[in-house]
Amino acid sequence: NFQHETSSKVNTFISEVVAQFKCEVQQKASSSSSEQQAAKPGEVPCDICTGTGLKALKSCLVCQESYCQTHLEPHLTKKGLKRHQLIDAVENLEGRMCKKHDKPLELFCKTDQTCVCARCSISDHKNHKFVPLKDEYEGKKAELEKTEAEIQQMIQKRRQKIQQIKESVKMSKGAADRQKAEGVQVFAALKKSVDRGQKELIKEIEDKQETKEKHAEGLIKDLEQEISELKKRRSEVEQLSHSEDHLHLLQSFSSLKAAPPTKDWRGVSVRPPSYEGTVVRAAAQLEETLRKLMKKKLFEAELKRVQQYAVDVTLDPDTANSKLILSDDEKQVHCGDVRKKLPDNPERFSYCVNVLGKQSFSSGRFYFEVQVKGKTAWTLGVARESINRKGKIPLCPQDGFWTVWLRNGNEYKALAGPPVPLCLQSGPKMMGVFVDYEEGLVSFYDVGAAGLIHLLATPSFTNSTHSLHL
Repeated sequence: NFQHETSSKVNTFISEVVAQFKCEVQQKASSSSSEQQAAKPGEVPCDICTGTGLKALKSCLVCQESYCQTHLEPHLTKKGLKRHQLIDAVENLEGRMCKKHDKPLELFCKTDQTCVCARCSISDHKNHKFVPLKDEYEGKKAELEKTEAEIQQMIQKRRQKIQQIKESVKMSKGAADRQKAEGVQVFAALKKSVDRGQKELIKEIEDKQETKEKHAEGLIKDLEQEISELKKRRSEVEQLSHSEDHLHLLQSFSSLKAAPPTKDWRGVSVRPPSYEGTVVRAAAQLEETLRKLMKKKLFEAELKRVQQYAVDVTLDPDTANSKLILSDDEKQVHCGDVRKKLPDNPERFSYCVNVLGKQSFSSGRFYFEVQVKGKTAWTLGVARESINRKGKIPLCPQDGFWTVWLRNGNEYKALAGPPVPLCLQSGPKMMGVFVDYEEGLVSFYDVGAAGLIHLLATPSFTNSTHSLHL
């Protein structure tokens, strides 16, 4: 009886402790539930909470349950539960257990590239290579971070490409707007010329008709004057023919017999003016005018286009032949009478009276202008940077020069292998040089006349850089 009573007291005591513990847990859960948030869609709910489950903070791989802050406390305080493996709250805890051995998946099999439990490492995956999940996690995380950085770099490059495309579209739109404006200007000028040609044609026809009408009016006036005089004579003749006075008729007859002077109208006629060929000649003249106007406007537009690639050119005194004299700002050059004593450095032209610009280009487009007004001889263009600068130098593309020149005041030539004579009606005052590196084109313009003088083409500029040769 004593033992039974003691046992009952112990059981009663344990029941009271458990009841008190549950009461405390419930009170703490009740007091903290207002502080904790209920699990939202997509979040892991506490498996112990009744009713609305609170958001779980940790999951136990041993108990296979997830706990909110309150229900997690035993795992943090009780000795037996503290040995359980806790992880951040996750769903599908069953998937983190080995289905064969019902043990946590805590190793990574490098051989089979799969997650396994400790039992698997000595059974199905015996002699395989293993690492803790954490180690493999760190490695894979590093790979993911590297992949993320690479993807971010790819995204950045594509954003840059988008920006480049947008800039290209913007530039294209700007070019299109300029072309439309130039087109409107050209066609407005053409329309004005057509209207003027039409007015001149109509005036020419009307002037011919007016001249013919005035001539006809003069003839009619003369005829009507003669008719009036003839009517007067007929009246006198008729009156005398009815006279009964013999003496009067005979005395008046002699004066009436002589006819008044009149014009011989048999060869006189008024022919309609000939308009044949008028329209054809006017159309031909208009066509020629339009052709010249169109050519002028197109050259003006072309010149305006290339001028947007203008660069500022300064001359390099280290390349100047000893007879050349450069201005203080190195923008102008003229030939002197005597050679200066200068160091014969590798860059300097020793024999040919040449000088290069300081600027060099290995890509893109560039344009510069040179004033040649009043000059009787000059050579200008571009040259490959690696050209020969000593002794006599042939100025031709084969030797790295793309130039035009003036000699004897009126002999213009393009130095394209065999020199090509250039027919210029008047000497240009300002020359423009445009280079399209990628297309291999060098164009020469008469800036004042807005005309293309000559175009030199080359398959490619083989050197990496090019200097301006004036």
